[in-house]
Amino acid sequence: MSVSARRILIIKWGALGDVIVATPHIDVIASAYPEARIRLLTAPAYAPLFAHDSRLELVVRERRGFREMARTLAWVVAARFDAVFDLQGNDRSAALTFVSRARLRTGLGPAYAYNRIPPSRAQRDRHIFDRLNGLLVHAGLPEAPPRPRLRVGEDERRRVRAWLDAHDVAGRPLVLLHAGASRRWVSKRWPAGSFRRLAEMLRDAGLAPVWIGGPADADINAPLAEAVGADATGAFSLLELAALGEQARFAVTSDSGPMHVLSGAGIPVYAFFGPTDWRRSHAVGNAERVLRHPVPCSPCHLPVCPPDKHHACLEQLSVETVVDRLERDGLLNAAEPVQPE
Repeated sequence: MSVSARRILIIKWGALGDVIVATPHIDVIASAYPEARIRLLTAPAYAPLFAHDSRLELVVRERRGFREMARTLAWVVAARFDAVFDLQGNDRSAALTFVSRARLRTGLGPAYAYNRIPPSRAQRDRHIFDRLNGLLVHAGLPEAPPRPRLRVGEDERRRVRAWLDAHDVAGRPLVLLHAGASRRWVSKRWPAGSFRRLAEMLRDAGLAPVWIGGPADADINAPLAEAVGADATGAFSLLELAALGEQARFAVTSDSGPMHVLSGAGIPVYAFFGPTDWRRSHAVGNAERVLRHPVPCSPCHLPVCPPDKHHACLEQLSVETVVDRLERDGLLNAAEPVQPE
């Protein structure tokens, strides 16, 4: 059974993909305690994701730094929470949960901090979405549905419509392409030449390719967009990217933050996996849309592929294989864009 609570703390500091994966669980907690004062502790970069959720009071704090941690610990003690849901599961969040002395303390981190711990917390091979569902069940709450939830406002939709008009793609069936990955994880990238050929084939099928990503993706996106499609690099905030996703038929991405953001738009998201384990990291609700070429060394969890392996897990995944999958799923011959679920 769930614990009666009037003052609730949810901890979810990051990173981007993990925050988005946790949005259905945050929804379940907020729905279970409609009369409670619910505060969400998160990092500055992710607070905008919850700007339109009136059920939550945002407490925005940096994750690192001794002085900031001491200030947050003091705030938690003074707040006298009835329940703490630690959706982060690291040493810092566990310490905050422990000092709260709340009647309900649940999480996935070190056991000392909690009085309700799901037995699956040590199963690191499971997707974090499923592990968080175990946390909810052991707190007496129902499981969350496998659909991230990003609340997009009319301002975000209006800015997206203006961008689409300015780039002459409004009203056309869009496909969003993210060819980049973090500079540290170059092994996650499908070859740029393959992405270009894919975009050309999608264009020839009547779709309008749009290249997305942050400023770090500019170097890879610029030559791709010069060849085919529109360049939206750095054009959108996180919620605006979700709003753009609402206008798209589907997306093809790396294993990346945009992959998770677009899953929150309710469109099909196809994502390349090779060096990382798709079973633990796929976009929620899109496990069946993982694109991979099985090789013995995958997943290796190496940011850079060893030269003798020739990046076979992604280099050998052909454009034709990807296009065939999209055709079989009926995404290249529908008259109108697929509507968000």
